[in-house]
Amino acid sequence: MLPVTIQRLLVANRGEIARRVFRTCRDLGIETVAVHSDADAGLPFVAEADAAVRLSGNTPAETYLRGELIIDAARRAGADAIHPGYGFLSENADFANAVEAAGLVWVGPAPDSIERMGSKIESKKLMEAAGVPVLGNLTVDTATEDDLPLLVKASAGGGGRGMRVVRSLGELPGEVEKAAAEAESAFGDGTVFVEPYVERGRHVEVQVVGDGKTVIPFGTRDCSLQRRHQKVVEEAPAPGLSAEVERRIQEAARDAAASVDYVGAGTVEFLYDADTEKFYFLEMNTRLQVEHPVTEATCDVDLVALQIAIAEGRSLGDRSDDWPGTRHRGHAIEVRLYAEDPSADYAPQTGRLLEFSVEHDYEFDSPAFGVRVDTGFETGDDVGTFYDAMLAKVIVHASSREKAARLLARTLETARIHGLTTNRDQLVASLRHPAFLDPAGLATSFYADHPETLATAGADDLLPFAGAVALAEHRRTTARVQSRIPAGFRNVAAGPRSTRFGVGGVGGDEVEVLWCGGTAGYRSADREDVTVVAATPAEVVLETDGVTRRYDVRVLTDVVLVDGPRGGSTLRIVPRFVDPATQVAAGSMLAPMPGSVVSVSAAVGDVVQEGQTILVMEAMKMQHTIAAPYAGTVTELSAAAGQQVEAGAVLAVVEATEAAESEGDDA
Repeated sequence: MLPVTIQRLLVANRGEIARRVFRTCRDLGIETVAVHSDADAGLPFVAEADAAVRLSGNTPAETYLRGELIIDAARRAGADAIHPGYGFLSENADFANAVEAAGLVWVGPAPDSIERMGSKIESKKLMEAAGVPVLGNLTVDTATEDDLPLLVKASAGGGGRGMRVVRSLGELPGEVEKAAAEAESAFGDGTVFVEPYVERGRHVEVQVVGDGKTVIPFGTRDCSLQRRHQKVVEEAPAPGLSAEVERRIQEAARDAAASVDYVGAGTVEFLYDADTEKFYFLEMNTRLQVEHPVTEATCDVDLVALQIAIAEGRSLGDRSDDWPGTRHRGHAIEVRLYAEDPSADYAPQTGRLLEFSVEHDYEFDSPAFGVRVDTGFETGDDVGTFYDAMLAKVIVHASSREKAARLLARTLETARIHGLTTNRDQLVASLRHPAFLDPAGLATSFYADHPETLATAGADDLLPFAGAVALAEHRRTTARVQSRIPAGFRNVAAGPRSTRFGVGGVGGDEVEVLWCGGTAGYRSADREDVTVVAATPAEVVLETDGVTRRYDVRVLTDVVLVDGPRGGSTLRIVPRFVDPATQVAAGSMLAPMPGSVVSVSAAVGDVVQEGQTILVMEAMKMQHTIAAPYAGTVTELSAAAGQQVEAGAVLAVVEATEAAESEGDDA
């Protein structure tokens, strides 16, 4: 390949990965071009690019999965290269071929490598022929009871889409169908396959970079903490590996990439059994991974810069025996901060980020120990239903794993995140969990083994009281009449005021705060040990047992945002008088998020059992089953396949049978 110099690069992606690539391009003096859907028009990555091209529509199928539109955008913007990011078309060999046929530089592996390694089915055959241990391939027809549990996986793409665990052969056909539908929606390819599911394996992977002649493995990563088979916490180097295992697994990754004369950055993923120290090839991702920052931090490398250099025709040189992975600099841990509710089966959340601030040292860069944040969102941005629910990646690089985990937990705990339910509390609990801090406790079953990470134990129970005090001060200072009367003043001092807040997402819990106000100031009606030291609409200082704590507050139209030293809370103001028309009947199944109805499995008049599927929704490229809350009869069904619904919409109503009602009464 003749050397070229990239002048203007288009990123065929969105959000934080687009901004990540733009960061390196600025360092290299390369102009940048963004493409964006209508839904993404106001996001930071669009404004950050030197030029932007609109892709009409919102869904991935209308926009980011339309290769011909992206190539046309590059032509119109005068770009001479395309970087695919990850997801969407990043592992689409036809798109890579089309980019090169258009005379553009493709910043990625050769289309042939994408085709051979991008298919999990074909790549496993290739690795098996090369002597790399693999898990067996099964089908709906060949799988037996002895093979259970099973894992259905999408052949193209990743990120947990198109992936299902099956524990009964009777469920296999239906789960294959659902996985195929998810894969088709997310990647444009509904091909899936089946393999044995290893309950307590570890997910260990190796970052590789090749130039067609030389392949360098850049150390190991552990990505075992996953929910819905999608990575949540990643770190480098993979902890608890012996030097021998570290060497063998990197050699296997290097050999895997070299078998296809690999060009560019990629990741070889393995399932590792810590008890036997054996590992099995899972797949090779022929692209940059979401978790690449931990490798950049510990190996002191800019992987995007390497991708661009190789695409321009530069050589890595003969460094095959000088692996950066053997010289890790400290330890790095990354978490994926999602707009989702872990307590509601990780239902994605949509809406406006009323506040989004994470204290950090660097953005999209890791020059030294510290906190790095890669995000595609800012305060005031809307999180919609069309794309993945990840808000940001928060990465900490420290001199040891213990220090990295401690600093990352505290960074998340003190972040100001309001407007949407997130997995922040679960991430903090994970980073502080003894089973995580001991590498022996790492396994892909971590969250199934430790459901206690879903609890919000340790959350500050004074947040609602601080919010109620600030809200009262806000109403007093903005009152148009009698503003000098103390907030909450009562002729009968014994009668406290009541403020109700909603917490959580749609249908979330409510909390009632009882407080008193008057000439003596504020006090809690049910916490005698709490003293209000100072109060304004923006700040409340409380004292408990001689210890003062400061709470920052923002009062908006219908919510109160409270942040304290041990985290924060978004409190929805519950109206004192509720419109009866807004109430829903018992047994109503509400849409947990905006999305589209994929299928309906019941009809009005049907008798259903508790947990029986009523309909399936799709949002953020994931399918979500809406099931009957108890045994009964379907009395209302307002949803139809293909229909778009808003969060909180009543989809169906099930009227409980007498047996279900009596059981509820007994409880």
